[in-house]
Amino acid sequence: MTDPAPASPKPPSKILSILKKVLIGFVAILAIFALVVALQPPDFAIARTAAMAAPSAAAFAQVNDFHKWEAWSPWAKIDPAMKTTYDGPASGTGAIYTWAGNDQVGEGRMTILESRPGELVKIKLEFLKPFAATNQADFAFKGDGSQTSVTWSMSGRKNFIQKAFCLFMDMDKMVGGDFEKGLAQMKAVVEAKK
Repeated sequence: MTDPAPASPKPPSKILSILKKVLIGFVAILAIFALVVALQPPDFAIARTAAMAAPSAAAFAQVNDFHKWEAWSPWAKIDPAMKTTYDGPASGTGAIYTWAGNDQVGEGRMTILESRPGELVKIKLEFLKPFAATNQADFAFKGDGSQTSVTWSMSGRKNFIQKAFCLFMDMDKMVGGDFEKGLAQMKAVVEAKK
């Protein structure tokens, strides 16, 4: 009995042809993904509102003075060992707050750009780690006697990497959830001081 002849290997040109097709397919998928990411909206805005049984001055005071944020900020609770520093005036326009914490809170700086008592606080929000970004956070206060509606919003522009990230993660849900926690904690603080 004779052994069957061993299968001959594919000619190198066939292997190269298959590899070329796989590579072209991979490049095409990457190009389509890059196009989808590039077509995402460059701007984002997140906002949450909470009603508080307290005058607008009480809620405003919690935001206008960075020293008071520890009582209600959701990020202070995530990393109790976070290092914070304060510069500039104690509160209001020009007040600066910097933080450096674990991977969940990162590192950054906030500067109050505008402060209108009982109405509005505008903040320049600079993230340094885990990724660099500069956004604007606003707190708007609408008082009606002993009731106040507080709206916490953040807006900015997304770079290519952030656009790709937002295809897989719902930024509004993630950050909005933190805003909701913070507003609920602020509500507890201002309503307890009545």
